[in-house]
Parts: sequence; structure tokens; C-alpha cells
Amino acid sequence: MILKGSERGGSKQLAAHLLKTQDNDHVEVYEVRGFLSNDLRGAMREAYAISKGTKCKKFLFSLSLNPPETARVSDREFKAAIRAVEAKLGLENQPRIIVFHEKEGRRHAHCVWSRIDTERMRAINLPHFKLKLRDVSKKLFMEHGWKMPCGLVDSRQRDPTNFTRAEWRQAKRNGHDPKALKAMFQECWAISDSGAAFAKALEERGYWLARGDRGGFVVADFRGEIYSVARYTGLRTKEVKAKLGDPNALRPVSETKALIAARMTNVLKGYVREALGAFNSQSASLAFKKSQLAQHHRHERQRLKERQEARWREETARRTARLSKGFRGAWDRLTGKYGRIRRDNEREAYRAFVRDQAQKQTLIEAQLRERQALQKEIVRVRQTHAKELAQLHRDVAHYTRMNAQEPPSVREHFRELSRHQNQTRGRGRRRKRGPSLDS
Repeated sequence: MILKGSERGGSKQLAAHLLKTQDNDHVEVYEVRGFLSNDLRGAMREAYAISKGTKCKKFLFSLSLNPPETARVSDREFKAAIRAVEAKLGLENQPRIIVFHEKEGRRHAHCVWSRIDTERMRAINLPHFKLKLRDVSKKLFMEHGWKMPCGLVDSRQRDPTNFTRAEWRQAKRNGHDPKALKAMFQECWAISDSGAAFAKALEERGYWLARGDRGGFVVADFRGEIYSVARYTGLRTKEVKAKLGDPNALRPVSETKALIAARMTNVLKGYVREALGAFNSQSASLAFKKSQLAQHHRHERQRLKERQEARWREETARRTARLSKGFRGAWDRLTGKYGRIRRDNEREAYRAFVRDQAQKQTLIEAQLRERQALQKEIVRVRQTHAKELAQLHRDVAHYTRMNAQEPPSVREHFRELSRHQNQTRGRGRRRKRGPSLDS
């Protein structure tokens, strides 16, 4: 599984993220170990309070454990991976929190340790933890027989379209596929040999190169969203400047946004609203289905938990009744019968615990399969949305390049293009890049 760790502070913000149900279908606080508090928020406050006795600012170590998409990983296997990380980094016996998240039909885990050694009141040093996590990750892939990502085998083969959380949030906010968006920027960069060529390639796709407020290179789209060239091309600022030249030669981003807005006629704005409204309506329908399914799954898990707790109480009562009390209990202790019954009870309790965990895992896997079926539909809509949005950017770029007023039939041209695309998509024909005003 992929392991990503970081030293950090901000315990309050981290607690809010771990308990956030807005982006996750299910959130389960699986374990709070080594803290006086038995809830996540209280444990985080406790870790912060202990850190005040030291000079350490990044008093937490946060780890995410992401198995392959098709893998079925049990709670026990997640804990085994966490123990392997503890042994590699020297975090054994440190207070920790384990949280499970389920999102988009996949289950992953988060583990947070306090780095503060309370006996010495010093933070545990974690040198080269990224390299050590990579070693543990490789071992886990080999032990489970999973296909290892190319970037894990050789860091030089990492996927250039991988995105950060900030890039994912920006793309999600605007309805883009973050991988497709980064691929588009990198394609424009690859086919350009100068700043002018790069600007032209972007403009053909509905994006405009500009100078950022801090003097760097940015790109604006017709909705006024700003993208960093260095971030989305995956290059260093020095490399970007070497190809694009002096950013002062470009329009400021404020002027670029104003120019785009001036070229966007009311007719064109109306079409954009209409197109984006259709996308949002379809997404809202799927979001409602996802919400209903998640609520149903939570109800099933709660019912299983209540049944297991009731059965556990009954079984515990029966095991307790086997132990005699009073004079007979004292005699059983002397003869060794008490110890035999107690050992039998312990083995039976462990088998019951394993049984309950297996039932829970079976339910989770069944629900994940059901959620993944819905996720396929969501992915299909997202991909269609991303393609239509890319085409929309191209169409907007085509019309905004025209200095003259658009003809009154522009919306009909857009609708005719949309109808033609829907007819040809099923037959696998190549879609037009935009309507022709000469016809």
C-alpha cells in the first residue's frame, strides 16, 4: 500500500479533517491508544498540551495508508502495516490514533502518533522517514502480491499528472478532472518552444497566459479561475522563466480577466450557464444517490454493531456463570479447575472477537462492492463532464478571439454542435472542435 507521512502540528485542524464526513462516506475512529482521553479530539488536545513542555512545534506524525483500488484489506492487515511502520521509524509504544475512511468505494486508514517521549520530554527524531516509508511500502506490495506502481519501483517513473490536495480541490471546485487538467497544461508546454507558442496553445484550449500578482506566470480561464504554470506543469519556477521569458511582458492577471469578461457576450454567457447547469443537475442527482446509499450503509453497520454488542453481553454472562463463587470457587482454585475454566473462557472470547470482526469485514466488503458500482457511474459522468468542459473552453476561446459581435444565432450553433456530438459519440466518430460560422 502507498504510505504518505508528515511531521506536523495543528492538532485541532487534523482532528477536524479526520472526523470530516463531508468528503467521506464513512468515518470510523478505530483506536485511541496511550492517551488518558478515549476520544479523538481529547487525545489531540492532550498531545498538544504535552508538546508545550518541549520546544517541538511539529509534535505529531501523521500517516495515510492507501491500498490498491481493487485490494481487500482487513483491519488486522492495516494494523500489521502500522506496526511495521512503528518498528521502522522507532515509534513503538508511542500514543497513537487509528481512523478508517471510506471514500468513492475505497477504504484507507490514517494513523497519528505523538512524537513526544514523555519520559525524556523530547521529540523522537525521524530521519529519512520518507525513504523508510518507501521501503515498508515496497515490502507490503510484495507480501500481498499487489502490482507495484512504477513510481514506487523507480522515482523517476512517477506519474507527472499526479496532483496535490490543493490542485485536487481547485479542479473539483471547477468541475475539472485534475489529472486531465494537468495533462493539458503539460501537453501545451511540451508542444511549445517559446512563450508565445505556449500562450497560443493555451488560448486555443480556452486559457490565457498572464502575469500573477506576485510576478510569476499564471493562467486564467473564462470563469476567472487562476492556475499556476509552475504547479500545473510540474516544473521549477526557474525552468518556467527560462522558456517564457520576462513575466513583465505579459498583461497583469487583473487586466487579462477584464479582457476575457469584456469578450464574453451575454449570449455566450447564457450558453455557458446553460451548459454548466446541465452538468450540475446531473452531478446533484448522483450526489443524492450517493448520500442515500451511505445513509443506508451506516444504518446496516449500526444494526450489526448493536446485535454484536447484545450477543457479546449474553456470551460474557454465560462465561462468567461458569466460574463458581464462595467456598466452591475457593475449592476450584485449589484444584486448578478455576484456571482451566478461565483459560477456556479466554479462548472462547477471542474466537467470538474474531467472529465479530469477520462479520464486520464481510459487511464492509459487500457495501464497498455496492458503492463501487455507483462509483463507476459517477466516474463515467465525471469523464463526460471533463470532456464537455474541455470542449466548452475551446468553444469559448473560438468566439472570444473574434473581435466582431457574435451573430444572433450563436446559441443555435452551440446547440447544433451539441446535438451532432451526441449523435456521433455512440458511433465512435471524432467530434468537431467547434462550429463553423462560415456555413
